[in-house]
Amino acid sequence: MDRLHEIEVFIAVADAGSFTKAGARLRLSPPAVTRAISALEDRLGARVFNRTTRSLTITDVGQRFLESARRVLADLDTAEKEAVGEAAMPQGHLTITASVTFGRSALAPVVCGFLGQHPRVTASVFLLDRVVNLVEEGVDVAVRIGHLPDSNLIAKRIGAVHRILVASPDYLARRGAPASPADLRLHSVIAFTGLMPNREWRFLNGQKPGSVSLLPTFEINDAVAAIQAAEMGHGITNALSYMVSDQIRGGKLAPVLDTFTLPPQPVHLVYPHARLVASKIRAFIDFAAPRLKTALDQLAWRSTQDATPASSSDASGRKS
Repeated sequence: MDRLHEIEVFIAVADAGSFTKAGARLRLSPPAVTRAISALEDRLGARVFNRTTRSLTITDVGQRFLESARRVLADLDTAEKEAVGEAAMPQGHLTITASVTFGRSALAPVVCGFLGQHPRVTASVFLLDRVVNLVEEGVDVAVRIGHLPDSNLIAKRIGAVHRILVASPDYLARRGAPASPADLRLHSVIAFTGLMPNREWRFLNGQKPGSVSLLPTFEINDAVAAIQAAEMGHGITNALSYMVSDQIRGGKLAPVLDTFTLPPQPVHLVYPHARLVASKIRAFIDFAAPRLKTALDQLAWRSTQDATPASSSDASGRKS
C-alpha cells in the first residue's frame, strides 16, 4: 500500500477522531480506512490508535508520529508547488497567534499591511494568553515573549520588553511610593494574573534575584482591565512595558520600583522547522519582523537598571 496514502489516512483519522468521518472526508470506505491504518501499524510495529466500538484515542506512538507525518505532507505540498513555480508567489491561508494585548497593539496592523501587499494570502489571527503548540494546533507563526525553551521551532528576534510595576500619580500622591519590594505589602496591588500567576512579584536587587509574595486587592486575568484600574488610582499593577508606554509618556501612570526591574525579555517570531518553508511564511516573516521591531522600539520603556537601549535586538534567525 502507498505509504503516503497511509499517512494521509492516519492524519485524517487523527483530525476527525473517527474512522467513519475520516473515510467520508477522503471518500474512502470504512474498510479501506481500516486497511490503511493496519498497514501503517504493521510498518511501525506499534498501534497508533486504541479503538473500541465506542471510542478512538491516539496512542503515544501515534502522537509522536503525527507531528512528523504532518511535516512530511506539508513538505511534499511545498515541493510540488515549487516544482511548478506556484510557490514563488505567496498564497494560501496563514495562521498567526500572539498574546491578546500585543496582538491588539502591534500585530493586527502589521498583518493587515501584509495582506494588502499579498492579495493571494488570507489570514487568521488568534490572540491567546497561553503558549500555543504550533504543530498540533496548525499555527504557522507565533509571537513569543520571553526566553524560549529548546524546541524544533525557528526563531527570529524582533525586540525586547520589561516586566514593570506602575501606578497613577494620584495614587502615589495619596499613598506614597514604595521604597522597596517589601513595601508592596503595605499597598493596594492590582494583579494581572498573566504576569503574576502565584501572587508573587519577582525582582532584581543589584545582581541578586528575589521575590515577594503579595495579597492583591484586585486580581484579574485581563491586562487592559488591570491597567485601567491602575489609571483610575486603585493601586499598583504589573504589566509588560509595551502595554503601558503610552500611559507613562502621557503622565497617566508612573513606574514603581523601577530600579528593581528584571532584565528585559526577548520577543521572537517563531515558526515550525521544515526543510521547505512555505513562501507565505517566509514572506510574512520578512515583512513583519522589521515592522514589529519598529513597533516595539516605539513602545519601549527602559528601566534605570538597564544599560542596554530597549531598541537593540538580534534579528538573526535561529533554531530554538
